[in-house]
Amino acid sequence: MTATRAATAAARRSRSRAPLPLAYALAAAIAAGAIMPFAFQPFGWWPLIVPAVGLAIVSLRGRSLGAAFGLGFTTGAIFFLLHIQWITVYLGLVPLVALTAWMAAWWGLGGMALALAWRWGDPRMQGPLGAFAGMPLLLGAVWTARESLSSSVPWGGFAWGRLAHSQAASPLADTTSWVGFSGLTFLLAAVSALLVQLVLHHRTILRRRLTIGAAALILLVAIPGFPVEATGSIRVGAVQGDSEAGLLAPRVPGQILEQHLEATRGLEGEELDLLVWPENAAEWYADETPATMAALDRVAERFDAPLVTGTITRDGDDTYNALIQVEPGRGAVAEYRKRHPVPFAEYLPARGFFEPILEALGFLQYIPRDYSIDPSSANAFEVAGTTAGLAICFDIIDDHLAREMVLEHGAEIILAPTNNADFGEGSAENVQQLAIAQLRAAEAGRALVNISTVGTSAIIGPDGAEIDRLPQYEPGTMAEELPLSTTVTPGIRLGAWIDLALIIGAALALAGLGVVNRTAARRPHA
Repeated sequence: MTATRAATAAARRSRSRAPLPLAYALAAAIAAGAIMPFAFQPFGWWPLIVPAVGLAIVSLRGRSLGAAFGLGFTTGAIFFLLHIQWITVYLGLVPLVALTAWMAAWWGLGGMALALAWRWGDPRMQGPLGAFAGMPLLLGAVWTARESLSSSVPWGGFAWGRLAHSQAASPLADTTSWVGFSGLTFLLAAVSALLVQLVLHHRTILRRRLTIGAAALILLVAIPGFPVEATGSIRVGAVQGDSEAGLLAPRVPGQILEQHLEATRGLEGEELDLLVWPENAAEWYADETPATMAALDRVAERFDAPLVTGTITRDGDDTYNALIQVEPGRGAVAEYRKRHPVPFAEYLPARGFFEPILEALGFLQYIPRDYSIDPSSANAFEVAGTTAGLAICFDIIDDHLAREMVLEHGAEIILAPTNNADFGEGSAENVQQLAIAQLRAAEAGRALVNISTVGTSAIIGPDGAEIDRLPQYEPGTMAEELPLSTTVTPGIRLGAWIDLALIIGAALALAGLGVVNRTAARRPHA
């Protein structure tokens, strides 16, 4: 009788936690993709990331690999179609559909891995520790591993829309100073999976489930930022020229330069240690154009401060998206060449293969040349008595470059010149990129100057909070005294190892569970 009752109880527990019917799973996947964008800028409703990810995860429970790929693809497709609509402003639907399909395929592969985690892990983790710790950690690690791979593979990946990016304005932003971007994504995914488990295991006493959930959220929110010690300060001025500097924008040569010269007059009378202009503000080949260099030198001499500005440079057949450092009376003394040009935007990977395709689609005109990559170019300047880390535009999303500027070059402040003119007025791209910059500042414990040709520009403190901000499509200036620091946060020092540990840990855990389940399936049953 006891054995019969135990078997009956086990059957009831199994039925109570049965997978969602496929139609409901599809609805959950669709809802997840539709809700998730609202956690990011321009909405910034950051708490929504937890239920959205929870819906995506629960939709994959009990699914076949084919169904899991489809469900993951569906969530990813809806999310990216809504999240990166700004790509259509000048380029239309084809790039949006192509990039969305590529990222959705990654999400489909991640869905398959999460389905395997459910299939192999759930039967082995039925006790409280397994259900409310083991499974959330496993599912969180698998989610993060997929995100890390899609953010770096191939050609540097597309590291946009990471879960961590939704938290720039939340109490969790400074958690990046301890665990980096991937670590924050892992914590968010694990908490989302815990929420799913707390709902599924409804036969566990409600008070106990509420206590577990509340404790997890309190611990997550209560993590303080890593203490950062200021070693000095620097007064930085930044200029937004309101220049129509987009790829296809009609303009007269010298117009962008002149607009930034004019906007810089707004800083007259300011005592500055450093002046920063945006990406492309000095237009083409400033270092070899005497009139341009004379104009830049006059600006540096007027403020008796070095000027860091964006321009295009060349060396033989190679062309670079670059920053130059102009010292008063000395001209350009240093150059940083962008290390992570954007594939299919700043260069065409495998041009021999993709060129005929893009030509047939009428998009080859948007990538007429390839910016070169100089792997030896150091992403830091010794300027104004300090070391400034450098990030040109989408460089800011690259974890490796952020770690390099601090660990290898000792950056005490971060300069992030950018050109957002290709994404249109009122574009969500601008504020999404700014949110990433805020998280990067918090992760590194560094003040950061995010200065754009058209906005949104902002000066950000080492805690990730905005100190000053300029509206889009208006000329303007900012000038602030900013702290310098040599503190190296755990998020920077250990971030690469955390990332690797999560990828390897997820792979080993899945492999181990697969072996255990296969071995158990082969055993004869009494």
